[in-house]
Amino acid sequence: MNYPLALLLASLSVALLERLRPARPDQPALRRGLWTDLVYLVFNGHYLGVALGWIAARTLDPALAWLGAWPAALTGVAGGWPLPAQMVAAVLVLDLAQWMIHRALHRYAWLWEFHKIHHSIQDGEMDWIVSFRFHWGEVIVYRALQYLPLALAGFRAEALFFHAVLGTVIGHLNHANVRLPGGPWRYLLNSPAMHLWHHSVDGPPRNFGIILSVWDWLAGTAHLPDHPPARLGYPGQEELPAGFLRRSLWPIRLPRGPG
Repeated sequence: MNYPLALLLASLSVALLERLRPARPDQPALRRGLWTDLVYLVFNGHYLGVALGWIAARTLDPALAWLGAWPAALTGVAGGWPLPAQMVAAVLVLDLAQWMIHRALHRYAWLWEFHKIHHSIQDGEMDWIVSFRFHWGEVIVYRALQYLPLALAGFRAEALFFHAVLGTVIGHLNHANVRLPGGPWRYLLNSPAMHLWHHSVDGPPRNFGIILSVWDWLAGTAHLPDHPPARLGYPGQEELPAGFLRRSLWPIRLPRGPG
């Protein structure tokens, strides 16, 4: 199975689940901004990955070859492990790295400019499709900062594919209009109810987990009351332009002069 097929199956499954167990039954399926989010889905789910793969082959792969010259004790740590162990380790290592990067996207102003695109989700828009509403610059940040742990670990392609598919499924569910049962699992895995609070206008940034919620519970950044937030979005989001192309250029706009 390749990633586009896995993405299609995950999307169809979560879309069906939204119809069967909606958390917000009055939210329309044909909502505002849907067509722009479909463009994000196609671009970020396929074309961006192809473009970054082409760039990596010409820039990062030579660096990886140089890294391979390091002592064996410093590289390929997980390369000899059984595949199931590599799959579990890949989820833990990469998800922790993503959690730290996600916190940085909220902490540093220049990174937040890119991340605002994702936090432009407003009331009535939260569904599985918006999991792909993010700026291409944000993906570059994630890929670049994860490169070193990937190179050092030496995970097999199958383990990385497992992490990618699991991340896609959980990402769909976290943004989906779906009601899931509670239970002790919320201390391990992220959830729609938990991630909804990450998109709240009110309060400090919290719930940074991608696949796992355990990092937030350990760091004290978890927040999961028994009711949804009053409002989604971010303060000042009316400055954000409409449309895929304008939003793609907006975070890298040049500062205006006086007047």
